[in-house]
Amino acid sequence: MTKTILTQDQIQPLLDAGWTLTDDGEAVTKTYEFKDFVAAFGWMTQVAIHAQTMDHHPEWSNVYKTVEVALTSHDAGGLTARDAKLAGIMDTLADR
Repeated sequence: MTKTILTQDQIQPLLDAGWTLTDDGEAVTKTYEFKDFVAAFGWMTQVAIHAQTMDHHPEWSNVYKTVEVALTSHDAGGLTARDAKLAGIMDTLADR
């Protein structure tokens, strides 16, 4: 997948899906809340498998049933198609 920085028009669908652009414009963040710790950790495990196959790993933290996520492509210096793809996977898995 290319490492070209996304344009504002390309970032907009992420914002429409509930992601928030960081002040520096180089990352998007989202907080997911699950019914309990097991559900949160299970979701993280599913995401981890996808992230590993993409060689693209989120910055995230988990406290009980809440997972806070930040996505950026450090090697490209901002948001790329890999971030958008992983965000979509995360949202889809969270909706199950």
